Amino acid sequence: MDISIFLAKFWGWYLLIFFLILSFNTNRIKQIFENLKDQKFLIITSFVAIIIGLLNILFHNIWEPSWKFIITAIGWVALSKGLALFIFPVATTKWLELINIKLVQVLYILLFLTGILLLNISYQLVPY
Repeated sequence: MDISIFLAKFWGWYLLIFFLILSFNTNRIKQIFENLKDQKFLIITSFVAIIIGLLNILFHNIWEPSWKFIITAIGWVALSKGLALFIFPVATTKWLELINIKLVQVLYILLFLTGILLLNISYQLVPY
């Protein structure tokens, strides 16, 4: 299986599941931000984001104007977010809270649509 297709399936399912969890349990969002105030949780979260982002980038760093760029961008966002949380924890947490409060519905719809797009590409449900 092509690594691009594998990662499209992985990120597509992840984004779709993430969207559904946050849609049905809105208190989970508040809990995540409360947990970011705990240093142990913050360090573990940042390490996981760094590892996932770095693995994604090492296996799939394709900068071409196609759907493959979405997967590369997700990897770079994960790595950047992990590094920012680890290096600048207080500022990054405040920035994430501000973005989440202002753009929460837009972000969730974009996550959902991106997940659907990646799943459509990987399973070829609707020809493009």
